Amino acid sequence: MKLTDFFQAEIDREVERSRRALEQVPEGKYNWKPHEKSMIFGYLADMVATIPTWITMEIKQDELDVAPAEGHQTKQKQKETSEELLKALDESAAAARAALEEATDEHLMTSWRLLARGNVVMEAPRHEMIQDTINHWAHHRGQMTVYLRLMGAKVPALYGPSADDNRF
Repeated sequence: MKLTDFFQAEIDREVERSRRALEQVPEGKYNWKPHEKSMIFGYLADMVATIPTWITMEIKQDELDVAPAEGHQTKQKQKETSEELLKALDESAAAARAALEEATDEHLMTSWRLLARGNVVMEAPRHEMIQDTINHWAHHRGQMTVYLRLMGAKVPALYGPSADDNRF
């Protein structure tokens, strides 16, 4: 199996799981967080919706500086509703799928770098960075389901049944 085919299938599975979680996002909870050291719920839900954009970057760019020295960072519009988050998920996943369709396995073997203030934080073959991104996506989605439970929202079945969803 080609790497590009493997990652397409991974994205398809993870998008469906993310969709189930994002469908449960309650309105009016963007700034909620379970602890003072925790990230806010809206930011976390936005990451679950948009992490596929990292896959696109890892294919189309050679590097990304997450904290550029000039302090110039892009700011995303807050997504307040489940519908806005689902739309962002569909768009980010479509872009990642399109990037994978154009990529070759040989390209996925080439190096990609993550920078912070111009310094290399991580450097690895693109296929490893993409797999780490998919793992990161699952991690934040799991974190999001804990937040959902703490807010009293339903927790969807993702890799098996939940107390609210026994579809398995």
